[in-house]
Amino acid sequence: MFPTLILPGLNGSPQGHWQRHWARERSDALIVEQEDWNCPVIEDWQAELDRALSEVEGAYLVAHSLGCLLAASYAERSIAGKIRGALLVAPCSLEVTLRLHPCMIEFGEQQLVRLPFPSIVVGSLNDPYMSVPDLERHVRAWGSELTTIGFAGHINVASGFGRWDEGYILFDRLVRSGRNVKPVQMLRGSANSVGRAATRQRV
Repeated sequence: MFPTLILPGLNGSPQGHWQRHWARERSDALIVEQEDWNCPVIEDWQAELDRALSEVEGAYLVAHSLGCLLAASYAERSIAGKIRGALLVAPCSLEVTLRLHPCMIEFGEQQLVRLPFPSIVVGSLNDPYMSVPDLERHVRAWGSELTTIGFAGHINVASGFGRWDEGYILFDRLVRSGRNVKPVQMLRGSANSVGRAATRQRV
């Protein structure tokens, strides 16, 4: 089994976030820590992920929010061959994120290139960082499978996501399916659920 590299978003994932639970509960999981979580620069974040990937034969990615855009930036990077698959949870719109957090992020252009590794995108129907139409546009461009989990906010601690069992289920499905992940099916206005009634543990 390949290790799992966990990619938090802007400001990192605080204690209680499902990514922190994941890193503690799965012995093969490691958070890729960044020197600067608050004012991210894409090249700096890529350098840390490059380092982590260089130390393993291959790895799965589990990303949240801006971490999803970091993963997507590997679409045309040579080291992407080490990425066996990615679970991309609540990807953010770079435009919206820059508006909500001005003068803090240097992440280049929004990445809308087909990913060379299998991926499942987990989205919310009321995510303040990405609308459903924009979510579908990204999923289509990335060639991902889309699963929505209802009205789940940004799928973070603020929206009630501490320990998150459904995330493990989706990840295990990604690992089992390998490169046979099904193409996206558009789900506008509806909720598809492994986890429609997602675990919402207030932390």
